[in-house]
Amino acid sequence: MATRVDASVERVSVSAYTIPTDEPESDGTLEWDSTTIVVVEVSAGGQTGLGYTYGPKAVATLVDEKLAPLLTGCDPGAFAKEAGRQLRNAGRPGIGAMAMAAVDIALWDLSARLEDVPLVELLGARRDAVPLYGSGGFTSYSDGRLAEQLGGWVDEGFARVKMKIGREPARDPKRLDAAREAIGDAELFVDANGAYDLGQALNWADRLAEWDVGWLEEPVPSDDVEGLWSVRERAPFDIAAGEYVYVLADARNLLAGRAVDCLQADVTRCGGITGFLQVAGLAAEHGLDASGHCAPQASAHVCAAIPNLRHLEWFHDHVRLDLMLFDGVLEPWNGELEPDRSRAGHGLELKRGDVERYSA
Repeated sequence: MATRVDASVERVSVSAYTIPTDEPESDGTLEWDSTTIVVVEVSAGGQTGLGYTYGPKAVATLVDEKLAPLLTGCDPGAFAKEAGRQLRNAGRPGIGAMAMAAVDIALWDLSARLEDVPLVELLGARRDAVPLYGSGGFTSYSDGRLAEQLGGWVDEGFARVKMKIGREPARDPKRLDAAREAIGDAELFVDANGAYDLGQALNWADRLAEWDVGWLEEPVPSDDVEGLWSVRERAPFDIAAGEYVYVLADARNLLAGRAVDCLQADVTRCGGITGFLQVAGLAAEHGLDASGHCAPQASAHVCAAIPNLRHLEWFHDHVRLDLMLFDGVLEPWNGELEPDRSRAGHGLELKRGDVERYSA
C-alpha cells in the first residue's frame, strides 16, 4: 500500500519532551502531572517523516539502539517485520511496540512526503472526516471543572464525551449527575481504566444505565478477557477495550474471548499505522467497529482510511500537548476531524524553537 522508501536514509533523529499537565490529573488507577512524548524523524530524498509516541524516555533509547540501524531502504511493512525480530529478546510488547510505532508513523509520513501526497491518500481514504468524542473528565477534577469541560465539547458540536470513573466510587454518582446535566442529550462514555474487580464491575454495569451511559471502557483490566466478557454479557451498553493492544495477539485474545463490542487501538502503541491497520482488519473480520485511542493528530489519516471506524478519541492531554509541539495541527469542526489534503504526509512539523525547553 505504501511506496517503498528507496531513497537512502540520511538521518534518524530521536528526541523526548516532558510537558507538565495544566493541572494534576488522575483516573481510576493512576495519577500524573506531566506527559512525555518521544519524537522520531527519518530523513531521505530531501524529505523528513515525523512520528511519535507518548511514553518514557527509555523509548528513545530503544529506537537509537535497536531500530535506527534497520531503516535504510525500508518500507513500513518490511520495517515492522524486521523490528519485531530485533526486539524479540528486548521485549516487543510495551515500550518495544511504542518504539516501533513512532518509527512506523515516521516512515508512512516520509513515504507520503516523497510522493507529495497527503497520507490519507496514500492509505486509501474511506471518508472525508473522522467523528470524534471529547475525552478527559479526570477524577481529580472538581464537579464544576468536569461539567465545564464536557459541556464545552458538546457546545462545540461534539456528539459524545467521556469521563473517568472508579477512583472514588462513592463520589462517582454525583460526578455522573454533574456530567449528564452539563451535556444534555449527548452520548456519555465512561472509562474505569481497569479499576474494578469483577463484582464491582458487574454492579456498575447495572447502575450506569441510570445516567444513560453508552460506553464503559475497561471496567476490569484489559488482560482479564473473561471478566470483560462477563461484564459485556451483563451490560445494556457497549464494553470497550484495546488501548493496550501492543501486538496482534492482544487483539486476537479480546476478539476470540468476545470481550468487547468495539475494539480500541492506539496508533502510538500498537506498532504504528501498520499495526493499526492490522488491528482494524481483525476487528472487521469479527464484524466489529474499531475506535482510535488518544493521539488524534497521529491517528486522523489512518482512521479516515479504515472502513469499520466508529470514532477517534479527542483526548485533552494530547490535544493540549500537540498544539504546543507541532505546526499543522488539525482542529475539529462540529465534532469531526478532517485530514488536511493540502499538505503532504500527515502535515505535522515540530516547533523546534519552542520545544527545546521541554527536552527530557
